Amino acid sequence: MSIIGVDLGGTNMRAGRVENNTVTAIAVQAVKPGGSREEILDDLCDIIAQVHSVDVKGLGVGVPSVVDTEKGVAYDVINIPSWQEVPLGPILHRRFDLPVFINNDANCFAVGEKYYGKAQGFRDAIGLIIGTGLGAGVIVQDRLYSGTNCGAGEFGMMPYRDGVLEHYCSGQFFQRQYNRSGAQLAKLAAQGDDDSLAIFAEYGQHLAEAVKLILYALDPQIIVLGGSVSRSFSYFEKAMWQGLQSFAYRRSLDRLQIAVSDLPQSAILGAAALYLDAIK
Repeated sequence: MSIIGVDLGGTNMRAGRVENNTVTAIAVQAVKPGGSREEILDDLCDIIAQVHSVDVKGLGVGVPSVVDTEKGVAYDVINIPSWQEVPLGPILHRRFDLPVFINNDANCFAVGEKYYGKAQGFRDAIGLIIGTGLGAGVIVQDRLYSGTNCGAGEFGMMPYRDGVLEHYCSGQFFQRQYNRSGAQLAKLAAQGDDDSLAIFAEYGQHLAEAVKLILYALDPQIIVLGGSVSRSFSYFEKAMWQGLQSFAYRRSLDRLQIAVSDLPQSAILGAAALYLDAIK
């Protein structure tokens, strides 16, 4: 069985055919920021057609926007001004005569880890993206849970200190607090720079607060980290676990696993996994 997964990013759109848990064909097209709704749809359909084959059973699309998952409508897509309300699911279904499933990128990350990555074999899991923002996808009892308005897992918007968790638990922390990028600090930390290592330790303490909130709300078996900041996990892992020691339920903490995603082509696989989750 083959599935097509589509990653509609703000800069590039990518389509991949997934066979036997592997992306076997990829097509890429730059997103035209000023393109009309129809121009971008045509480009999207073109890259899907490039990876299509007769044995494709379904199509999943990850979109950086709010999504009506039942109707397949994407709203206010990031970096595509002409896509304010696009019935993407019905359009692609008519074009390719395939079942089509649309969801946001954080949910795609989580479901991709569930079917192809570190969350395989776990019934309750969180895919936590720590990059330019903080967002999560939620797996409950072996199924993706998106919520009524596709808003489940928006832990980054929870109030924290003088702002919200996203200000302290994503890459924004380094810029807002120290006027440095996480990438710059990671390079220095790799060289053993004490100040940079201390900043990552502080970050780990903040991230522990987000993890505790997730544990109290959803009690997952595993949290899989993704996003650019997760690549620096070794610099903040110890401080994060130290911060978690104040969690009220020791048994839950002892059983919790926290891992970093190493899934290649994770965005395409995550979009493809929407089909697997839907037919389960």
